[in-house]
Amino acid sequence: MTAHTAPPPIGSVALDLTHRAESAARVAAANADAVDREARFPGEAFAALRAERLLGILAPADLGGEGAAVSDVVDICYALGRACASTAMIFAMHQIMVAILVRHAGNSPWHQRLLRRLCAEQLLLASSTTDGLGGGDLRASTCAVVTAGSRIALEKNAAVVSYGAEGDAILTTARRSPDAGAADQVLVAFVRDDYGLERTGAWDALGMRGTCSAGFALKGAGDAEQVLPVPYPKILSQSMMPIAHLTWSGVWSGVAAGAVERARSFLRTASRRSGGQLPPGAAHLTRATGSLRTLRGLVASELQRFEKAAGSEEELERMEFQAALNLLKVNASELAVATVMSALQACGLSGYRNDGDFSVTRHLRDILSAPIMINNDRILANAATAALLVEVPARLRN
Repeated sequence: MTAHTAPPPIGSVALDLTHRAESAARVAAANADAVDREARFPGEAFAALRAERLLGILAPADLGGEGAAVSDVVDICYALGRACASTAMIFAMHQIMVAILVRHAGNSPWHQRLLRRLCAEQLLLASSTTDGLGGGDLRASTCAVVTAGSRIALEKNAAVVSYGAEGDAILTTARRSPDAGAADQVLVAFVRDDYGLERTGAWDALGMRGTCSAGFALKGAGDAEQVLPVPYPKILSQSMMPIAHLTWSGVWSGVAAGAVERARSFLRTASRRSGGQLPPGAAHLTRATGSLRTLRGLVASELQRFEKAAGSEEELERMEFQAALNLLKVNASELAVATVMSALQACGLSGYRNDGDFSVTRHLRDILSAPIMINNDRILANAATAALLVEVPARLRN
């Protein structure tokens, strides 16, 4: 990420953000069960996030933000994930869009005004990056931008627009023009007055229920300058894909941590009640703790890789970098599921129940979305060619 002005010392920024994130996470935790049960937007949590002014932290200081790093956002995703997976995932998806605007549209006057307004008013950014019922393929669009003089318009049928009804603005992909190919895409930003949404589908899902990821028909119109100046394929490879996989992995790690925390509390309580004897499920807590440690280490390692490469377009486009960040998504999602399953086994029936202090059913239902959000099979199939070209390391250590 590039900032317009030098940020404050990293330690002070991180500490302040941690305190503010913990405050918002407490509100998210208090409402997580109701959000899940009612499949509703986590309004209380986002009121807290706005009160803590956490929605614009990635923007540079001269636009009203705090010049925070992606690692700061991932840490907040982890903290929120421990409390409420839906809150954390919405926060992650919003910050992906903010990061894109900062990196790829920071010199555009229209988008600078949007970032200033976002920071001042704590706007929530939604996104629509897939078309039709297929979903998952971010690299092709069926809808197109139609230009008339200095004005543009588009119409899009999206099977999923997470928290679309709650967004204050939306970034959406489309073909550059009606005669452009499916992969010749641009990203367009619309504020609320520029677009309308007509609901076309409901959201009654197993988990991540509070993301309210219903289907919508989107109709938008605005000025030509609302199209981001960088082609979407470049945005996807340099920002959207890596930051999505890092922030999502932060969310999933947090969900897994929340489940492990409940398993640990259950076993401590059971041990006290039995005079210090651990129940049979204790072995599963050992496994859960170990896989959580591996998961957190994996995310931290790839986050370090990203931040080392972030200043170089060449590094961000390298096949090895792209493969590593794609595989992070696959490996983190699978590890997170395994961790929560181990926590469930550690808790036994108390974890399996929907009620009680040791239930991990919400965590399990939420985490099962992880391998499906941009399906792991699709990622692995797309990465197969790259895997053939990337050299197998000759040494254990670089």
